[in-house]
Amino acid sequence: MAASSTARSFLQVAATEEVVSPLRVVQIEGLVILKIIKHCKELSPALVTGQLLGLDVGSVLEVTNCFPFPIREEDEEIEADGANYQLEMMRCLREVNVDNNTVGWYQSTILGSYQTVELIETFMNYQENIRRCVCIIYDPSRSNQGVLALKALKLSDSFMELYRANSFTGEKLREKNLSWVDIFEEIPIKVSNSALISAFMTELESDTPVTQCDYDRLQLSSNPYMERNMEFLIECMDDLSMEQQKFQFYYRSLSRQQAQQQTWLQKRRAENMARKAAGEEPLPEEDPTNPIFKPIPEPSRLESFLITNQIANYCNQINGVAGQSFNRLYLMKSLHDN
Repeated sequence: MAASSTARSFLQVAATEEVVSPLRVVQIEGLVILKIIKHCKELSPALVTGQLLGLDVGSVLEVTNCFPFPIREEDEEIEADGANYQLEMMRCLREVNVDNNTVGWYQSTILGSYQTVELIETFMNYQENIRRCVCIIYDPSRSNQGVLALKALKLSDSFMELYRANSFTGEKLREKNLSWVDIFEEIPIKVSNSALISAFMTELESDTPVTQCDYDRLQLSSNPYMERNMEFLIECMDDLSMEQQKFQFYYRSLSRQQAQQQTWLQKRRAENMARKAAGEEPLPEEDPTNPIFKPIPEPSRLESFLITNQIANYCNQINGVAGQSFNRLYLMKSLHDN
């Protein structure tokens, strides 16, 4: 009886639906971060991608290994070779007993310009086979400013639901209370190193108090970085203006159609009054075959949401770099006065 009750309990546990805990932290080993930085910097300014491998443990996504994808052109045969390369890499890692569970991918970006429809489509393709996955974004151009521009992103559940339904109309967005800041969720990154690696890095630290890198922080020029940010920001503003023109054209067409419907309806009602006076049956007040009653599709707001998100990203970068530049200028002015 005890064995049967135990078996039943196992079956009951297997039958119950597993409650997925929300993802709280992405834990990355230091060696993985060095691999990502090396791959992205070596081929910069070309954009590169790679696979993330690790374990999904509770609310922590552990990234323990990664490997780069070969750069491919827009060709079906080359894309097939890339897929075969990925499968072969996974098989080789499995043979040497290395973690080969896919937990996402990494990619490089230029000045944080990663918020595109292609990134969302890649997320949705990964979500079909992986319950939880993340994308590690690394920006070599921003890292040159003294910041480790590394972030882990995932799509919000509410946005994925709307994307699957392909309904980015104003009504659906208001119903879900979704705005442009709710597309991506940034997950905190925790760097993990073993005790031996930490001890080795401590031994590698130099005893000299000041290095050339420390002097480089006092450089007052930030013009190239600021200029490129401003150029990208202006391009995004032009794109947003074009998206707004689409909506203006839609609302003009909608108001014109409603005016035509009202004119047609008044004419039909006058005709029905004449038919009633003549003893004839009235005609229907709606005619689905009439082109003016055909609904005009509302443009998707996805592109405008992504562009707005990208504009906010550029503004934050410009604000941060400008603040640091002003701090250096005030510091040098004080040193000069003294």
